[in-house]
Amino acid sequence: MTGDAARRWHADLAWLPAGGVRSGVLIEAAGGRFMSVRPDVRAADVPAGTERLTGLTLPGLANAHSHAFHRALRGAVQVGQGTFWTWRDRMYQVASQLEPDSYLALARAVYAEMALAGITCVGEFHYLHHATGGVRYTDENQMGRALIEAAAQAGVRITLIDTCYLSGGLGNDGSPEPLAGPQLRFGDGDGDRWAQRVHALGADEHGMLAAHARLGVAIHSVRAVPPGQMHPVVACSHAFGAPLHAHLSEQTAENQACLAAHGVTPTGLLDRVGALGPRATVVHATHLTGGDIETLGGSRTVVCMCPTTEADLADGVGPARALASAGSPLSLGSDSHAVIDLLEEARRVELGERLVTGQRGNFGAAALARAASVDGHACLGWPEAGEIAPGALADLVTVALDTPRLAGITRPTALESVIFAATAADVRDVVVGGRDVVRDGRHLLVDDVPAALGHAIRPLLAS
Repeated sequence: MTGDAARRWHADLAWLPAGGVRSGVLIEAAGGRFMSVRPDVRAADVPAGTERLTGLTLPGLANAHSHAFHRALRGAVQVGQGTFWTWRDRMYQVASQLEPDSYLALARAVYAEMALAGITCVGEFHYLHHATGGVRYTDENQMGRALIEAAAQAGVRITLIDTCYLSGGLGNDGSPEPLAGPQLRFGDGDGDRWAQRVHALGADEHGMLAAHARLGVAIHSVRAVPPGQMHPVVACSHAFGAPLHAHLSEQTAENQACLAAHGVTPTGLLDRVGALGPRATVVHATHLTGGDIETLGGSRTVVCMCPTTEADLADGVGPARALASAGSPLSLGSDSHAVIDLLEEARRVELGERLVTGQRGNFGAAALARAASVDGHACLGWPEAGEIAPGALADLVTVALDTPRLAGITRPTALESVIFAATAADVRDVVVGGRDVVRDGRHLLVDDVPAALGHAIRPLLAS
């Protein structure tokens, strides 16, 4: 994953989080980290052997919430009107067919698609743990290890967010409904047995699983983990210093069930068990009360917004501006992969606010770029990534500025143009840890990404 050799790049334009968009940025790296970053260096003064980056260069982008196997559903769930719940049934059908080898092939292709979009780190919210019917593999973490290997083969970092998923929902009386059908693959029985399996992944004391992979943990949702079973997840987060994630208030039905069962909102329940705080990230947070927003912001809990999925599933528009103002950092995810495009996710945060409030300018381009880069990496446990700065991991994403979407832009508005008009198709070059992964729009490790996706997906949709 790491390019140990010393390298130099000269970026026509580069976004430096501390200094904005600068011209003629000379970037030097060794051992997979940036050694020096100097703006305003003339081309005539660049050392021999320096590589030119043509366009606007950004830090690596972080996809903070991914379900890799959902990629197979793109387009297939757009037939007919449907609901979130009919979409979920189709998702379960795909989940029921995957085995370690086929999951490796699918995830490798999906992560390669992410790299082509400028994503250098993915947070994989992983709950497809066991074989059909809940039968354990000989190595109970075989599916998780397939995801770690897939990320290595695609050239990206991964935080494997191992997810506790114990029940199929909340009954009318508040009792957990048992897992059934494809859901049996998700469950470990109880929180303690989930924790035993997670410890068997073999993370070191810092939560590292490999040079490119680290451990995260998750409470799937208040519907899927009873409050008495959440404590092992919180304890595991503390033991490894691991990020702790959870789906939160994605639908109003979740809020209503939680209130009926526990007398508090999902936010209140997670707060009650000690699952909130600066190392915690809640995903979606679409339907919140004012008190929920104060609790999340006051605890500095990160909120991961996935606007393309939230729109695709008709879930709603979350209160991004209120959350950020209350103190919650924002990160971004592609979740169900309706599209894989962090630039699209970023601008939809602002565009959603415009639709709800009738006002422009809720989030500037720099704030959205931070959510896609430095804050996204931090919530995945990689605080040393996401900035073009000395000491940071040497990740670079160069966006071409000569495409139909961006032709004619000038330096003063380069970041705004990229955040509000560019797409994943405009990504030209991607460097991860000082190593080229994408060059001139071509993935260097997965030769034909569309073919790899097609080969992996078609058998899953054949039935």
